[in-house]
Amino acid sequence: MTAIGGFKPASRRDGALGVHSVGEFVLTVPEVEKAEHFYGAFGLDARANGDQLSLHTAGDGYRWGRVVPGARKAMHHLSFHCWEEDLPRFRTHVESCGVKLLDPPPGFESNGLWFRDMDGTLVEIRVGVKTQPDSRTPMQLAPTETGIRNAPYRRNASRAVPKRLSHILHFTPDVLGAIRFYERVLGLRLSDRSADLVAFLHAIHGSDHHVMAFAKSNAPGLHHLSWDVPSLNDIGLGAMAMADKGYDRGWGFGRHVLGSNYFHYVRDPWGSYCEYSSDMDYVPGTMDWEGREHPPEDGFFLWGPNPPPDFIHNYEAGPA
Repeated sequence: MTAIGGFKPASRRDGALGVHSVGEFVLTVPEVEKAEHFYGAFGLDARANGDQLSLHTAGDGYRWGRVVPGARKAMHHLSFHCWEEDLPRFRTHVESCGVKLLDPPPGFESNGLWFRDMDGTLVEIRVGVKTQPDSRTPMQLAPTETGIRNAPYRRNASRAVPKRLSHILHFTPDVLGAIRFYERVLGLRLSDRSADLVAFLHAIHGSDHHVMAFAKSNAPGLHHLSWDVPSLNDIGLGAMAMADKGYDRGWGFGRHVLGSNYFHYVRDPWGSYCEYSSDMDYVPGTMDWEGREHPPEDGFFLWGPNPPPDFIHNYEAGPA
């Protein structure tokens, strides 16, 4: 990632106030050891630190998330990154929106701004690197040659390693309310939606088609974390590697309509998913993307197997 590696200045939209990236997620789960096994199998660098687990991408070592002990699986908080010069502006802006600023939760001291969103989920805005790419991430396609066997033996295949977190999809009882809150308070903008069932939002300084998405449920909860991989082959190898380790429940291989990305979802031990994703649409910071409404029956996926019956069930709200 150029922004994290520091090889060139990160892009920004001059004068506009908005977070530019998801910086980190923090989950609570009853058994951190299960999280260590699952996320390690998925291809992340899962590092145990006392009773906590930190989740890094293997290539650059960036910490995308933490898993901490809790009575149940839930999103402890989400941290979004902004430019350093924008943090004082955000303080004034958040309070002007009538949102109460809070102290950091115990064990998570920072100089960021803390508050709760429309559903009560704890949110932080802090200064941090731009983790979203500054241009569209091209999908890699390895050339094939004539007169040779191009595919390796399965035992010799190198597995998928996620390059970065692409987006998070969260359940909410009020999708339209989530759009209003995250646009008004955090400066995200609508990319696309289907009625009041699902919505996708991008960051204004150049980002994937969505960095946050919301799906309708009767309670808040995590649906999936999406991780960018370089190619279709990496999606397939990731799915195979997860199935070999016992994580064979999920959905894919397929292609979405809204976002256009190719996907395979793997179900985690708590009923949420991690997604291998590649070739997502990109919204540059130099344009005003037109957010549109799309029919649910035509905007879910372009092709692929039918999703499992409980794919959109929120297990944090109770059993299916």
